[in-house]
Amino acid sequence: MNSTTHTLSLAAPRERVFNFLSKIENLPNWATLFCKELKTFDDGRHKITTPQGEIFFRIEADPETGVIDMYGGPQEDQMFYWPARVVEDPGKGSLFIFTAFQYPGVGDEEFAMQCAGLKQEFPNVKAHTEQ
Repeated sequence: MNSTTHTLSLAAPRERVFNFLSKIENLPNWATLFCKELKTFDDGRHKITTPQGEIFFRIEADPETGVIDMYGGPQEDQMFYWPARVVEDPGKGSLFIFTAFQYPGVGDEEFAMQCAGLKQEFPNVKAHTEQ
């Protein structure tokens, strides 16, 4: 399985960036190509509408380590995993580090487009955190 790791340098404190990215409610504000709509159910579960259709989505985050694990899939027992982390960049701000995996059934061209789409989302992260 192929993977790529993408890093975004931000002139913002680690805590601010983590607090923004770790909240699923903010996903439509920064992942505008990926998340067209966020639906929240009464039991706290979420679905998002992506260009490929609707999927379940959840975020598991740890403010102490800066880990923001994102999970999404067609069923809650069929979730793909996208690990991310926000770390301090001493004297500069912070880094958002996101790893994308090429899961089975995803062709090379589609995976390349997914990675390019992620990079297109980075200016949104900057706009919402570098204030």
